[in-house]
Amino acid sequence: MRGNGDSEGLMEDEYTAQELADAVEVINWAAAQPWCNGNVGMMGISWGGFNALQVAALQPEPLKAIITLCSTVDRFADDIHYKGGCMLGENLGWSSTMLSYSSRAPDPALVGDKWREMWLERLENEPHLLETWVEHQHRDAYWKHGSVCEDFSAIKAATLAIGGWGDAYKNAVQQLVENLNAPAKGIIGPWIHKYPHFAFPEPRIGFLQEAKRWWDRWLKGLETGVEADADLRLFQMESEPPRAWYLERKGRWVAQDFRHAAQHQFHLNGDGLADHPGPVDRLVDCPADVGMNAGEYCAIWLGPDLPADQRRDDAFSVCFDSEPLATALGVVGAPVVEFDVKSDAPVAQLAVRLNDVRPDGSVVRVTYGILNLTHRNSAENPEPMPVGQNVRVRVSLDQIAYEIPIGHKIRVAVSNSYWPLIWPAPGKTTIRIAGGTVSLPLLTELDENIRFEPPEAAAPWNI
Repeated sequence: MRGNGDSEGLMEDEYTAQELADAVEVINWAAAQPWCNGNVGMMGISWGGFNALQVAALQPEPLKAIITLCSTVDRFADDIHYKGGCMLGENLGWSSTMLSYSSRAPDPALVGDKWREMWLERLENEPHLLETWVEHQHRDAYWKHGSVCEDFSAIKAATLAIGGWGDAYKNAVQQLVENLNAPAKGIIGPWIHKYPHFAFPEPRIGFLQEAKRWWDRWLKGLETGVEADADLRLFQMESEPPRAWYLERKGRWVAQDFRHAAQHQFHLNGDGLADHPGPVDRLVDCPADVGMNAGEYCAIWLGPDLPADQRRDDAFSVCFDSEPLATALGVVGAPVVEFDVKSDAPVAQLAVRLNDVRPDGSVVRVTYGILNLTHRNSAENPEPMPVGQNVRVRVSLDQIAYEIPIGHKIRVAVSNSYWPLIWPAPGKTTIRIAGGTVSLPLLTELDENIRFEPPEAAAPWNI
């Protein structure tokens, strides 16, 4: 990209119109070369995965297929900036990381004697993007740019979308498969923010073979069977003791169309979670540091960054527990929690965790969602909470595939802070819960025939 690595020019922001236009120019150039059949594919992870989607939406004629990994369709709702309208602490971490990478000098061996001039110009103009991001705290035109959910129909290229349950970017896979008119398939494994042939936790898959099948079909016209693959191939994780890092997750590959998932509904009542409604009067008034066991928002660096045992965070939260399960419950999709709440402040927030309470008392965070209550009706036009009035709010949790076994309890844990994953509300708040429901999407389509080739990769360099 301009202003990065050994490229000339300056970087102004992520996903600028200039950045995307540059990619289109490269695609058109490649398609015109004598060694190209005129069909081009584009692949990337994270920023590159975003680019693949954004460039596909511009419809360069040679771009026939993309593979997007660990990406998003909505830059405001599902990136490292905001979640549920809450400002993520990752804004500071990621903007500082990008500042460090982008301010590095170009290589004199590649750019020659002008390296120093290029570097000084870069240092003088390099933005710290946090400053821009915090100026846009609702879903305005800044975030709509590059959000392909604004018009899914613009993507004509065949799309293979890949994500990981241990990553921040998991929701886009289902959204792309559900909404694209172009051919689209999705794979989600247990992985963090890495390519799935070398990712953790295992099991890994033969990603390079999957990519070749995709390219051979859509760039060369060969019959490779990709169209017969299940729309969504998901790794359903088994319950294991909570740890901040796993080398491997137990489970099985399943196929599930989220659009047709059966739902199991629990009600919040005075006894916890039950099949019938009942009176509820619970006050959410948590310490500011609830969330210390949430893990990193985006686990990427191969360290202990996953959610740890939730017992400490749960101890300072309001918890609704089910009875021990008489049958296992396979949760596959995006759980939804609806609350009747009353806030004592016009600006407040909720963090909602769906947890697996194991018989030994340890607690696993299965999935979670957060909501800035001023964004309850619209992220584009926030409204203050009416103080002291009961309001119905909806919190959609992240997509997941997880089996809660017999004898375990399901817990919904609610807090009005989730530090350091999200920035605190501007003042002290309390929230009273007067009722609610939890809808869990259930596994309905077990496919025992999902198989992947073993992972392959080039031998590492001897450094």
